Amino acid sequence: MPTPHQTTPYAALLLRLSLGILLLAHGAWLKFGVFGLAGTMGFFGSLGYPPALGAVVAIAETLAGLALILGLWVRVASLALVPVMLGATLVHLGNGWLFSAPGGGWEFPAFLAVTLLVQAGLGAGAHALARPAAA
Repeated sequence: MPTPHQTTPYAALLLRLSLGILLLAHGAWLKFGVFGLAGTMGFFGSLGYPPALGAVVAIAETLAGLALILGLWVRVASLALVPVMLGATLVHLGNGWLFSAPGGGWEFPAFLAVTLLVQAGLGAGAHALARPAAA
């Protein structure tokens, strides 16, 4: 039976790739592609936030997704996205639990905030481009 010491790097890799692909899709494909940067900025403005914050979030999600996929700056990228996901959780809080609800629910961004914290704790795991720090 494999030990946690043997399997944890691969568990961290699986989480890292899953989060990276999701963030890349959410940042690049959804915010830049589907909504467009102007649409994303307009949405943020409609919520009372500075529209430029929409561009910052779209770029942050895209860059963090790429960093996680590649295994670069994994702890920093993960921690940098936690406030973004907590903000998204607050935005969707009034919509209820299910993300399929009109306007989207709060559970999906809340779950992402937690998994990003877990990723930050685990580090990059196996097959990362960044070399692990010396113990």
